[in-house]
Amino acid sequence: MRMVDIIAKKRDGEALTKEEIDFFVEGYTNDEIPDYQVSSLMMAMFFNDMNDEERANLTMAMVASGDQIDLSEIEGVKVDKHSTGGVGDTTTLVLAPLVAALDVPVAKMSGRGLGHTGGTIDKLEAVEGFHVEISEREFTDIVNRDKVAVIGQSGNLTPADKKLYALRDVTATVNSIPLIASSIMSKKIAAGADAIVLDVKVGDGAFMKTEEDAAELASAMVSIGNNVGRNTMAIISSMEEPLGRAIGNALEVQEAIETLRGEGPRDLTELSLELGSQMVVLGGKAETLEEAREKLQGAIEDGSALEKFKVFLENQGGDASIVDDTGRLPQAKFKFEVESTEAGYVEEIGSEAMGVASSMLGAGRQTKDDEIDLAVGLMLNKKVGDRVEAGDSLVTIYSNTEAVEAVKTKILDNYKIGGEEKDIPLIRKVITE
Repeated sequence: MRMVDIIAKKRDGEALTKEEIDFFVEGYTNDEIPDYQVSSLMMAMFFNDMNDEERANLTMAMVASGDQIDLSEIEGVKVDKHSTGGVGDTTTLVLAPLVAALDVPVAKMSGRGLGHTGGTIDKLEAVEGFHVEISEREFTDIVNRDKVAVIGQSGNLTPADKKLYALRDVTATVNSIPLIASSIMSKKIAAGADAIVLDVKVGDGAFMKTEEDAAELASAMVSIGNNVGRNTMAIISSMEEPLGRAIGNALEVQEAIETLRGEGPRDLTELSLELGSQMVVLGGKAETLEEAREKLQGAIEDGSALEKFKVFLENQGGDASIVDDTGRLPQAKFKFEVESTEAGYVEEIGSEAMGVASSMLGAGRQTKDDEIDLAVGLMLNKKVGDRVEAGDSLVTIYSNTEAVEAVKTKILDNYKIGGEEKDIPLIRKVITE
């Protein structure tokens, strides 16, 4: 088999066989095929697309390139949830204990974040003592006993994807649906889940800016998952404004606790219940979405979801007293109010700009070696549709420096106040096949 023949075949719009895909993925991972040939193949894939079978085969070839997590010793249907990323996306912190409270095992592998704020692990490490460095044996035992645990991503998980992504980044082939979908799904499948719920974000603060593009990506990922034996579905949710009110690390942990207490923001609560209902049905603990939602709401109301969060933190060394006293979370030295200069209704909030503003305070990292300030961030006091008077606080800035003028300017430039009372639909579409 020759790489040049595979390139020519895809260049001419033909479908590649499983053997041809395995050949190029294995050869490139082992440094036997040069960058320039794989770049050429990916450009051919970019222009000529891939069919469902090709996408599934590419995904599984990347899965096979490295370690795979074996969750077979964990009892029950292991359901994972993946978000394509957004601003203030705190759903994992809410969903893990909430779904586990209904005896659905949540054996989650999470990462650290680049960009606006930290990833799930960074946020959890705002809880003193919490750590993800636990053995595979301990991980399995904890999930079997208490239904929820989180570990860090294995260094050798889907090495083919890491190499291909780095090459896509410099060859203008990042925005390719089959390549994005197989990249995301290879990591989810290698992490061992039986069923996968996808939260595909759309809008200003999301990777996918249009509903059409988001639906295409969601459908591609659902198809891959189902084609390789993982029960998979997707929800397309809005990122036209940040989710919830908190953007930061300790601030988002506090907001997750409030949500588990039944006192969280309306949009974060709604999305958590929507995603959680799908997870509970896939996990076999409810027949219908309505039954699942009722059970989840019950777990919030009777305190069992919050109690599960405490157990989850304690099992991994965390100070669970923060659940009852959030003042024990990292605290910023300074608070500043960003006041509206006009009256009206909030018509628009630039999601991406709010993420950048939070990152300017130190809540995110631009390179993997950057230190995150876990205490800093933003609290949105006004969301789209809210009435505002001149002088009202739009946003509270939590900072460890007094030099926040650039952050204030960024926020004010990206809050649009007008005369129209708007509403942004949160759930755009549900895709199951």
